[in-house]
Amino acid sequence: MATAALPVARRTIDPDDEAAFLDAIDQWLKRSVIPVVMHHDHNDLWPAELVAEMAEMGLFGATIGREYGGLGLPATTYAKIVMKISAHWMAITGIFNSHLIMAVAIERFGTPAQKAKWLPRLASGEIRGGLALTEPNAGTDLQAIRMTAVRDGDDYIVNGTKTWISNALHADVFALLVKTDPTANPRYKGMSLFIADKRDGFTTGKKFKKLGYNAIDSAELIFDNFRVPADQLIGSIEGQGFFQATGGLELGRINVAARGVGLAEGALRLATGYAQQRETMGKPIAEHQAIQLKLGDMVTRARAARLLTLDAATTYDRGERCDMEAGMAKYFASEAAVDNSQDAMRIYGGYSYSKEYDIERFYRDAMFLCIGEGTNEMQRMIISKQWVKRNPA
Repeated sequence: MATAALPVARRTIDPDDEAAFLDAIDQWLKRSVIPVVMHHDHNDLWPAELVAEMAEMGLFGATIGREYGGLGLPATTYAKIVMKISAHWMAITGIFNSHLIMAVAIERFGTPAQKAKWLPRLASGEIRGGLALTEPNAGTDLQAIRMTAVRDGDDYIVNGTKTWISNALHADVFALLVKTDPTANPRYKGMSLFIADKRDGFTTGKKFKKLGYNAIDSAELIFDNFRVPADQLIGSIEGQGFFQATGGLELGRINVAARGVGLAEGALRLATGYAQQRETMGKPIAEHQAIQLKLGDMVTRARAARLLTLDAATTYDRGERCDMEAGMAKYFASEAAVDNSQDAMRIYGGYSYSKEYDIERFYRDAMFLCIGEGTNEMQRMIISKQWVKRNPA
């Protein structure tokens, strides 16, 4: 039996307030982000100043309830924020995405004491969170994790390694998925989710060098007889971790879908501008049919991805199950990001291979979205199973 999550109040925002917030994001992008993107991306440098500014704007509390000091934004507004940022630099949205997934797990399933202790600090950005699920032998199949937590008095002793963890170096606390009963059958019944803050027995391993998605840490987390207090077991009941973790992934997949929209729209913006400036055979290449066909495909993909993502976010905001909607949005928008970035590369021609142009970053970053938060192959299976379940013969 899954943890009974407390209902989260449906969140809305006045359209004028949303417009003002999104305008503030636009101004921040122009002022602080766009001028430094290439420097941080090419050198894989953690954007400490931008992180501080994101905390000041409240982005680390974007979807956390106002009663805990967060902005309490609906998922639709959150998705629009992610789209705007990702249209210029996708990677930095990952800094607050896994943070907010962790917060969702605590807000939905945590005890009153856990919420009171952790959510205000997460909302303010005083501490930054992450999501520690995947292991060397367990990615999409989370039930295959091997990390164990054994009860010892008022603590649990944790041993094992997590890998490909975003924010591994710079986050302070993680939602940590473990096996408290490795013999459980089915396997998910033996899984639990802890709030694991950095302390003795918890170290960070190697940082991975990546094709794209630079400036955000992706690294190992190593637990060697790490003691975590029993009162940091989310919900205080063993065996609920799988549902707690996957419940938060709905918001995570909406975030990834919104990133895909941003990349698709950003690539379209860059390609459209370039196609109107670059001339061949005496006219802008935008007037050549071959380029027009590509731009037609690109704008259609970007628009469809946006609509699917906002549909999933709206379903989430209604408090309804949205694994199918979030899966469709994540699948389509991430593939749209890949296709649009590739088409934009073709429109740019040889210049697309130059580090002096932004489009090569879009191309490098896009493929990550097809893998992160559950592969697109898995999304298609989820979509199919949910569709059949909702439409019995």
